[in-house]
Amino acid sequence: MGKIIAIANQKGGVGKTTTSVNLAASLGALEKKVLLIDADPQANASSGLGIDVDKVNIGTYQLLEHTCSAEECIVESSAPNVDMIPAHIDLVAIEIELVDKDNREYMLKNAITHLKTSYDYILIDCAPSLGLLTLNALTTADAVIIPIQCEYFALEGLGKLLNTIKSVQKIHNPELDIEGLLLTMYDSRLRLSNQVVEEVQKHFNDMVFKTIIQRNVRLGEAPSYGESIINYDVGSKGASNYLSLAKEIISKNR
Repeated sequence: MGKIIAIANQKGGVGKTTTSVNLAASLGALEKKVLLIDADPQANASSGLGIDVDKVNIGTYQLLEHTCSAEECIVESSAPNVDMIPAHIDLVAIEIELVDKDNREYMLKNAITHLKTSYDYILIDCAPSLGLLTLNALTTADAVIIPIQCEYFALEGLGKLLNTIKSVQKIHNPELDIEGLLLTMYDSRLRLSNQVVEEVQKHFNDMVFKTIIQRNVRLGEAPSYGESIINYDVGSKGASNYLSLAKEIISKNR
């Protein structure tokens, strides 16, 4: 039975999509069968795995509208063992369209839960907001990964997200766990980076992944080629960080 993991943080630019794409590819490289769902209207996870976003006719939007089945929305990505449900800019409209629907928080859950028998991991790349799209992802997920960048405002907004997770646990999804807090964009030369790591580890102890994602030029370049870091440069620091994260998640879920 597969596990559904949402990758969420309402702050933009913390490495959510980078993590979604490269964790999916790393799990695939370790021979796990993975489905990545792009639930962000910016559709960066889709283009980051080689999908031409302008040609997406069926994707997350239709999935949430229940006008297409999950199976009809799935396409192959450029990463081995990784399938994808892509997004398109149209997804922006879904928040307004779902607002007066019954069970609007459960649209994604009702559409994809049966896929857990077909995949080892289903990852959901969330939008940088705490709107209906992210709420659908958290209601569907078994666990959530929270990327936190090693920068000055790192912990700002984290309390808000943890409160949202608590209220989702209380109202919609009592099974939701925190898979872990993931420190991203770490630069060992910066005192600030090291202070943020210490601060987060001190406050959250075992909730923090041992793997830390370091700043890496190759990680930034890979999406422009429509490839994960594993395909683009498997020898890079970025690739070894994400493979290490994938191994940590696999051993945690044995």
